[in-house]
Amino acid sequence: MKRFACIAALLLVTLGGCSRAANGTQDGPLRSTPPRTNLRVENRNFLDMTIFVLEGSRRIRLGTATGVSTTVLRIPDNLLFGITALRFQTDPIGGNATPATYEIGVRQGDEVILIIP
Repeated sequence: MKRFACIAALLLVTLGGCSRAANGTQDGPLRSTPPRTNLRVENRNFLDMTIFVLEGSRRIRLGTATGVSTTVLRIPDNLLFGITALRFQTDPIGGNATPATYEIGVRQGDEVILIIP
């Protein structure tokens, strides 16, 4: 396996955050909820991958992307303030390389696509 071929043709930030959902009860005021921010991982590798988000010096585990499948993971709302620079790291289960992406700007409601070759 080629060291994950520079980890991807990755990170396309696609549509996001133009609409907000509203929650409310008959007795209480309407409160808007923040739109979900997702990381869609297209894992074309046979190995399962543990996916982390890197924000500053923090490394936060998002979940596991099963080999040869697509997995959608949620990026925690508490990491996003306006447009936030994030990086993503993959840690193959049963492997030893842990490549990371370049920084990209992500805002609430975006969907980020990570392709692992």
